[in-house]
Amino acid sequence: MEFACEFVYVPPAVTQRDARRAIACKRSALFPPVKPMRPCRPPPPRPRKAAEAKAPKPAPPGPNVTAQLAKSKEMNKAATTSKFYVKTETPDKAAADSPKHKAPPRTALLPPHMKPPGKSRPPPHSHLTHDPPGETDWNQRPAEPPEGVKRPEVSVIPDYLTLLPGSFLDASLAAASTGKEPLPGNPNVLLVSLQKLILEETVQATQWEPTFCSTCGSVTDSCYANVVEECYFCQHSELPSIPSIPSIPGTPGTPGMPQCPQDVLFLLRPDEEPVCAAAGLLLFCIDISGSMSTTSQVTEGGQVVHKSRLQFLLEAVSRCVQRLGEQQPDIRLGLVTFNSLVTMHGNESFASHSLSSAELNNCDFLKETAAGFPTPPPLSQNMHYLQRQVMGLCDGGTTALGPAALLTIEIASRQPGSKVIICTDGKANTGLGDLEQEDNDARTLLSSTIFYQDLGDYAASQGVTVSVLSIEGTDCRLDELGRLAERTGGTVVVASPKRLHSEFEAIIENRVIATQCTVTLLLPQSLHVRGEKEAGHKGTREVGNVDPDTEITFQFGAREQDADAPATGNRVSIQLQVRYRQRKGQPMLRVITASRDVTDDGSAALSALSLAIIQLNSSQASAALAVRGRFLDARKEGEVQRKLIEKAMEHNHNAEDHLYQEWIKTMEPIYKDKDNDITRAVTDAGAALFYTMMRSNRKTITLKSKHQL
Repeated sequence: MEFACEFVYVPPAVTQRDARRAIACKRSALFPPVKPMRPCRPPPPRPRKAAEAKAPKPAPPGPNVTAQLAKSKEMNKAATTSKFYVKTETPDKAAADSPKHKAPPRTALLPPHMKPPGKSRPPPHSHLTHDPPGETDWNQRPAEPPEGVKRPEVSVIPDYLTLLPGSFLDASLAAASTGKEPLPGNPNVLLVSLQKLILEETVQATQWEPTFCSTCGSVTDSCYANVVEECYFCQHSELPSIPSIPSIPGTPGTPGMPQCPQDVLFLLRPDEEPVCAAAGLLLFCIDISGSMSTTSQVTEGGQVVHKSRLQFLLEAVSRCVQRLGEQQPDIRLGLVTFNSLVTMHGNESFASHSLSSAELNNCDFLKETAAGFPTPPPLSQNMHYLQRQVMGLCDGGTTALGPAALLTIEIASRQPGSKVIICTDGKANTGLGDLEQEDNDARTLLSSTIFYQDLGDYAASQGVTVSVLSIEGTDCRLDELGRLAERTGGTVVVASPKRLHSEFEAIIENRVIATQCTVTLLLPQSLHVRGEKEAGHKGTREVGNVDPDTEITFQFGAREQDADAPATGNRVSIQLQVRYRQRKGQPMLRVITASRDVTDDGSAALSALSLAIIQLNSSQASAALAVRGRFLDARKEGEVQRKLIEKAMEHNHNAEDHLYQEWIKTMEPIYKDKDNDITRAVTDAGAALFYTMMRSNRKTITLKSKHQL
């Protein structure tokens, strides 16, 4: 695996969160103060008579300050001896009551001077001379203290606001701004070249079982105890040591101590007998419906002639049969045709078999019928018979593409590494996978979408590669049919009738080096994989069949709201797992663990940036969004990475401007017709181009496409 950047880049907005927290207030201003400010003067003495509470006496001029302070202290001490005030009897009531039957004094929660006498209420504008605790009038301006008494110092700033020193504030802001501007895109991109990982002969396969973490599935180094005590990728906090892959028994090192290489190849089931590495089947599934009778004008031998689409198609298939019979006579080649019927063409020993009407809507019946059909014989025994059948076909009827694709894939699944080539010029409109009822019945469209998705998953699990070709100028809904090719590693092509033969040959020559391939990327809990099915720190990509040009990319990074983001200067570990089956059927697991330093310095990240990997990832990610009609998201994805590439070129003074301009041309279809992103539909040419971009690699990403949207 290759990294686009030598570091794991974390934006400064995440790494400097602690500095911003220090600059912020200790307590929110929305909260009330913890301690109220103390009044500047002591409270007045408690009145002794009820009459004094109604009309307070004015303060005498020139009081003795020392006597007042001593008297207030005595009053406060007397008030704190009891939680309640003792109700004082009035003179009238004392005279009326008998001394023998004198009731004990009752307690009240309020001072007596605040309680109205008898049952009458106090006048509305009565003034109370004593404020109870906790009800201080903050709006009242305190009176000036007497001469010789110093006013108590009261802080103007509330307790819930804390002002930091200016030097610390300036240093924090400078650290947050100097050279720490976040990059416009994401430089954390990982490239996986599957050909190198699968065909490398420098790594020796081990025949002992790896030890997996039961939580995240990572391969750990506790293979000898067969117990995972501590998993690096499951811990929310960073571990002091980075994980390692267990050593290979028998390799040089300290006796009795496991070595820690970073690359191991496991043979998962060594007791399983390998199957015969025979070449897979090659099956043509071609359309012979009525629309194939459309003709086009061509020049042959200096004369202008009109040839139908079916004539071009049959000639292309016949030429492929002829060449393969001469160069690869042992290959097994079969033929399935579809219109209103689906016909599996046999050989001299087994007659052809056709299905129609209700049989085309029964999935289980179609699978049983395909299972009972014999495997095509080698082409050396069947070439002439097959050519006669091909040239004897005629057009007519509807398009039962879905049932035909199911039958063909079921037959091809008998041999891993088989190929299916589907060629059509119209939408499927008969039987399973009907794509022509989208305007009338949304349920039919949804079931058809699920049908092709499930069929693609089944083909990939059986090691079958499906390629889809449509004829130029037609509408076949390649955005849905292309799911078969996307899931199985096949090709989606829109070709003119005259180029069908060359496209068939390119698909046949593209060999499969592994099947049932699944790639898993494992990160620490502080990072996450972007844009994959499984959210979080683990991402899984189901590749299916692998050819020599297969390259995939992953994007990862830190969440901006994650408090556990890795700090600058730390070192994180990343693990890549590649599961696949060899051509002989043996299951293999390649595990690679790499470590990278964390930085928030954009200049350091730009200096070690691979533009080719960033461009490839941007093209693949944008195309995956655009093929589903999400043009706005696709354009946003491409735009942020384009700004990152331009910033890197400016920083490094890169002179490879012609490669950048070629990459921009490949991205033009995504930016076309920006004003109609919501109502914009994916055409067949656009779907073919987007699927091609999704399967592109560093060699083909800059090739200018001939498709027009």
